[in-house]
Amino acid sequence: MRKDRQRVHAARAFMSRRRLLAVGAALTWSGTAAARAEAIPGGGRTAVDAVPTKRADWRRVATVLGREGNVARGMIYHTDFPRRDLHVVSYGVTVSSGLALGSHVAFVRYADGTTMMMGDLVVTEDELQVVTGTLQRHGIEQSALHKHLLSHSPDVWWTHVHAHGRDAVSMADGVREALDRTGTPPARPRDPTKVDLDTEGIDAAMGTKGSHYDGVYKCTFARRETIVDGGYVLPPGLGSTSAFSFQALGSGRAAVNGDFVVVGQEVQKVLKALRRGGIKIVELHNHGLREEPRLFFIHFWGVDDAVRLAKVLRSALDVTNVTSYGGEAHERPTVSGASSAPGRQLPPSAHRA
Repeated sequence: MRKDRQRVHAARAFMSRRRLLAVGAALTWSGTAAARAEAIPGGGRTAVDAVPTKRADWRRVATVLGREGNVARGMIYHTDFPRRDLHVVSYGVTVSSGLALGSHVAFVRYADGTTMMMGDLVVTEDELQVVTGTLQRHGIEQSALHKHLLSHSPDVWWTHVHAHGRDAVSMADGVREALDRTGTPPARPRDPTKVDLDTEGIDAAMGTKGSHYDGVYKCTFARRETIVDGGYVLPPGLGSTSAFSFQALGSGRAAVNGDFVVVGQEVQKVLKALRRGGIKIVELHNHGLREEPRLFFIHFWGVDDAVRLAKVLRSALDVTNVTSYGGEAHERPTVSGASSAPGRQLPPSAHRA
């Protein structure tokens, strides 16, 4: 009996030693792996590239959204939803849908088969909570909630949305249901009227060729550096543009509204340049939750001679790292230099956990 108890104790001691050795080995392996990840530049992480698509690739998404979109730069499938149902007045200006009241969503496909969706929905204060609940039920993130206008009536909010996964149609379904909770009207052709402004003077001041877009004149610029969101490279123009819209008010005057996309060290320089030129600051905030480098957006409002406003905007733009994004979105069959490889090395700033 005593020998049996000794054998049991010996067996238990042996098993305990085995467990300790196993745990120790596991800890040693995980510690070594962690050390290896830190030792390799960037931890061996790579960022996944977007791949080219055509409008036909997004047919099911278009069907769910209830309207056709455009493919920009051969990669970004963009659809807009102007809030022409709203009559919003700010500082005596009746704000057109093209100036500041346009909802939009963009879809991008990646080399690993996933799709990223980003967008911005214009909602009234009465619509905001039900839209928020609808987005949450569909697993669509809200990455920002704020204003794009100073004092205005009725109250309008802008909620930025984000989703990433393998089912683009499901994302589109969530967006469509959220929009159905608003007064967003059915699709109709854009306003083809050319804006009664000195557009050549605006182009010369801005250093780019703008475009007539839904009743306004628009100039757009994109960040030059690589922007990575959660390990995925954002193609130029997705979530990283400075966009300026001019609405004609008569006699060469315009209301200008839009936002600058900037990194931290550029923020104060842009704010000062705008105020020196008499342009009002509306908001300073983020649109995304996890992009690298971290991006900030400065929204503004101005009413003056259109060319003078353009010169002020250009002075602020000159302290940011952007390049002209060209005119309105359009489809191209291919993109020069587009990579179909599964990934690239992350930029140094994107290696931070």
